[in-house]
Amino acid sequence: MPITATALSLNVDDVTASAMWATRHLGFAEEMSADGFASLTHPEAGFNLIYLRTGLSTFQPPSTAGHADGLLVVFVVDDIDAEYARLRGEGVEIATPIETESWGERYFQMRDPNGVIFQLVQWV
Repeated sequence: MPITATALSLNVDDVTASAMWATRHLGFAEEMSADGFASLTHPEAGFNLIYLRTGLSTFQPPSTAGHADGLLVVFVVDDIDAEYARLRGEGVEIATPIETESWGERYFQMRDPNGVIFQLVQWV
């Protein structure tokens, strides 16, 4: 099966707030948008980050129309400590402070305006 592109679609109450957050703090750029929809791209992410407003009548199947919950959006970075300092300085809400696991994962987690958890990781 050839795959020509990849996207992660997240249902949120306020599309604009999440899209602006990802643009400002994570370096994404808006590729396209409409009422209740935004598709963001990043030159190094390898996928489009899509936000859809919860409750849109176009959701198929309708059971998927709820809020994005119980997931982590994870990005591996080269300098976790620098990113942590930068994002804290920008006022980003830190959900889990920086930690290092015994298996070599150094990470922290952030919460966007709609409660979506983003995790940055560096393998040490």
